[in-house]
Amino acid sequence: MQKDSEALAASLRGKKVAFIGAGVSHKALIGQFCAMGAEVTLCDKKRLEDFGGYAETLKQLGVRLSLGEHYLDGLAGQQVILRTPGFEYYTPALQAAKAAGSVVTSEMELFFDYCPCRITAVTGSDGKTTTTSLIAAMLTAAGKKVHLGGNIGRALLPILAEIEPEDEAVVELSSFQLISMRKSPKVAVVTNVTPNHLDHHKDMQEYVDAKRNILLWQTPADKAVLGYENGITRAMAADCKGSQCWFTRLHETDNGAFLRADGMLCMAENGTVTPVVSKDEVKLRGLHNIENLLAAIAAVWGRVPVSAMAETARTFTGVEHRIEPVRLLDGVQWYNDSIASSPTRTIAGLRSFDQKIIIIAGGYDKNIPYEPLAPEILEHVKVLVLMGATGPKIEKAVRQCPGFAGSGLVILHARDMKEAVDQARAAAKPGDIVSLSPASASFDLYPNFEARGRHFKELVNAL
Repeated sequence: MQKDSEALAASLRGKKVAFIGAGVSHKALIGQFCAMGAEVTLCDKKRLEDFGGYAETLKQLGVRLSLGEHYLDGLAGQQVILRTPGFEYYTPALQAAKAAGSVVTSEMELFFDYCPCRITAVTGSDGKTTTTSLIAAMLTAAGKKVHLGGNIGRALLPILAEIEPEDEAVVELSSFQLISMRKSPKVAVVTNVTPNHLDHHKDMQEYVDAKRNILLWQTPADKAVLGYENGITRAMAADCKGSQCWFTRLHETDNGAFLRADGMLCMAENGTVTPVVSKDEVKLRGLHNIENLLAAIAAVWGRVPVSAMAETARTFTGVEHRIEPVRLLDGVQWYNDSIASSPTRTIAGLRSFDQKIIIIAGGYDKNIPYEPLAPEILEHVKVLVLMGATGPKIEKAVRQCPGFAGSGLVILHARDMKEAVDQARAAAKPGDIVSLSPASASFDLYPNFEARGRHFKELVNAL
């Protein structure tokens, strides 16, 4: 029997289902689950009056409410519990409900259970959104109907009824989504794994293990694409159940996608090397995006004509908040790289420019070390504008780095984004480049990196 929305409805009818939080995806699902005959409870820290107009919707749907300080009390007696990725899986109340017999799941886990078409999924510390978007663009260029979602910002379970078996689902998965996954995609891509989200995971090993779940439930008929240059992803080859290939910018391989010495992106398979596109033709900026493109080529190989891959490489201009050109003002080019919420992402962005630039950095502290960022700042940055909780940590790492005294680096401090933009503008001369490259999460001042990037763009466009 084809697993689809009817099968999902049959599994939910008459069941007691609790949703933790009423974010965008859960709001769509609450209505859907009520229509499918589930007895829905919403557990949320907010009070009813904080929901605004949505409070009336909840009332009309007949949703039971467990709100306020003791909102998790509503988990008792539930048969199914849906958590958001941001709600930590190992929270005691959630684990107690699971031990008492509740099925703990999520929108994405249910999508994996019932999706009728092939799923290609991407995870990693850096590069996953661009890689996911490139894969979707290549499949679309090949004439496929593609459903793009997951951590990239779109819930797919609400559109389950629209998905046909011959379609393609392409999803980005975070460690928070993967930590409880017990299904893997037909095609899994792991770009790299570096320290990240250590404010949420108990340690680095838990973070790595969450990423490994994208591979652990594959079958011999499935495929895995791993980043060769990262030691953690290279070791994940031992987890692969089906076919496995690499992507690498720095080595040639006989099994996967690689950048040849002559600048050609190639794919090697079964003793045959096929050129795809020249690096000089790639629209995206930065060597890290060459790696993302190689990962995408390896992921779609055999499903997409080489011509469609090459055309995507020549035309794909990037994703918002990822070295996104904002404005040229008085000879100064401004970029929004708000996605760079870790040192490794900022390093990749800095290496995309062939001159020393001005950056705005700092933000919420995820307990990531900044020592690896310091020498890159000395090499690639002329003015460093710091803000947020991590500002002092970044400055300390930079000042203690060998070579700081003779680097000529100027360090400035700002109380908020507006002051940081103003200071960057005052420091910039015609021909300079200014980039928002935080190397930190946004949660001290913004709900997410998108809101941070949008505010930065508003301020720059208002100059």
